[in-house]
Amino acid sequence: MSTDSPSEPRSAGRGDDLRWEEFQVKGEQLLAKVKELVHQGNIRRLVIANEDGKTLVEVPLTVGVVGAVLVPVAVAIGAIAAIVTDCTIRVERSDGSGA
Repeated sequence: MSTDSPSEPRSAGRGDDLRWEEFQVKGEQLLAKVKELVHQGNIRRLVIANEDGKTLVEVPLTVGVVGAVLVPVAVAIGAIAAIVTDCTIRVERSDGSGA
């Protein structure tokens, strides 16, 4: 079992309530799902893993990351989508308002 993938909600130490969600998607759906999740706006980190659970890419997302900053990430995710058949998207969300 890999130890480099997130498994438990963690606190950032600032009063944020963090939680993890997982989504199983096909390779051709990967980029569209990532765009949908990022558009929701409360994501702190995004991890994409292959069907064996091995982390392929981990992207920290901060408040205000939009537009041109995400273009290289989208290109990388598109390349991953072209070579994987099934994958898991793990999303770390912030439920709290932060401080």
